[in-house]
Amino acid sequence: MSWLWFIIIGAVAGWLAGNIMRGGGFGLLVNIIVGVIGAVIGGWVFGLLGISTGGLIGSLITALVGAILLLWIISLFKRA
Repeated sequence: MSWLWFIIIGAVAGWLAGNIMRGGGFGLLVNIIVGVIGAVIGGWVFGLLGISTGGLIGSLITALVGAILLLWIISLFKRA
């Protein structure tokens, strides 16, 4: 069941990050990929900052912050 939640949170975080950074989502599969990679990045950044989150909302916020960072970094390379 934890894998299912991981995928659902990744999809929602990827979709939200796409809407915030680009104005639209990327499609279900890419949203999941962006959200899951964002969750890893967000967990790493939050760990460096000493921020601890828990529960469903905390996981979603962590994945969202990481996904936004991921899309921002990608946009820096696309412009160059």
